Amino acid sequence: MGNPHTPFSIYILWPAPREKRPSDPIKMKNLPRPSKKPGLAPGTLIYTGHGQAEPAQLSVFSYSESTFEEIESASLMVLDKVHGSSSNYWINVSGIHDVELVEAVGLKMNLHQLVMEDIVHPHQRPKLEAYDNHLFMVAKMMYLDNEGQAVGEQISIVLGKNYVISFQERPEDIFQPVRDRLRTGKGLMRKMGADYMAYALLDLIVDHYFVILEEIGTQMEEFEETVAGHPSKDTMTAIRNQKKKLIAYRREMWPLRELLSGLMRDDSGLVRKKTHTYLRDVYDHAIQVIDLIETYRDLLSGLTDLYLSSLSHRMNEVMQVLTIIGSIFIPITFIAGVYGMNFQNMPELHWTYGYYAAWALMATTALSMIVFFKKKKWL
Repeated sequence: MGNPHTPFSIYILWPAPREKRPSDPIKMKNLPRPSKKPGLAPGTLIYTGHGQAEPAQLSVFSYSESTFEEIESASLMVLDKVHGSSSNYWINVSGIHDVELVEAVGLKMNLHQLVMEDIVHPHQRPKLEAYDNHLFMVAKMMYLDNEGQAVGEQISIVLGKNYVISFQERPEDIFQPVRDRLRTGKGLMRKMGADYMAYALLDLIVDHYFVILEEIGTQMEEFEETVAGHPSKDTMTAIRNQKKKLIAYRREMWPLRELLSGLMRDDSGLVRKKTHTYLRDVYDHAIQVIDLIETYRDLLSGLTDLYLSSLSHRMNEVMQVLTIIGSIFIPITFIAGVYGMNFQNMPELHWTYGYYAAWALMATTALSMIVFFKKKKWL
């Protein structure tokens, strides 16, 4: 038989920390997916954007200094007139989800297969690429919708000898001023070549970043008033969201600036020297946009610091009030504790006016401390 006095042990099994397993899903939001089917041959056309409900549409503007023609719903047969024509053409395709239309336009205009592949991948970095007979540009178009929310989409622009082709994801765009200038014949739009048309499109894209940043600047003024007066978690969340947007805009504008610089250095002959003056103006605007983005990022970081300082200040005020209240009640509690002891030989306990005297002593002590705090300007 075992010893009845043998000590026993209790073992507590703590769960081991869970390690990251290869099969655990990693949640990553808002990351672009370059391709739905990796490993396909170069030049394979697969649309990788979001599904669009609107049907794709092809519109064509044919213009020169003395002629103008607009075809809203054009057929592919119109593109046969482009090569060898003395007129300039702006061909716009809205709806790159229609891969067949993009491919048909590309084949008609002798576009490189890799250009068509990049067009239907709407997550490209802004860039400029030179091919044998055309230049290929990618930019991010930003604008405010009817609800005042910033909307962005990829714009692909192909510049040829006498034509410009623009590919966009949705029918909505910011190019209405260009259409109006073409229709009315005002300015240099009809007098200049296709390179000026490419400049006009890029100029509108860059200028609309000022509109977006102006909206952010207005919201920042509201943030500053709210943070200084009544800081809240909702305001801090809105500030973080704006900082994320500015980071995204900066990621789009830096390569767009390189694109504009590359156009000014182009030696293919598609961009004429007299267009360089206008491209330098757009380049300056791009630098201004980048400077504004950096300034607003610094201001938003300052608002974050102001938010934390406001919270700390409010907490200090609350602690100051609680400390003063505690300081006032400490001597009162001491007096009440002394006369709350049950000793028989306490002379004040048998005094007729002892209760009133204790109240008077506590009230005098409290009032004296309040006056002292007032003189020290702690209240």
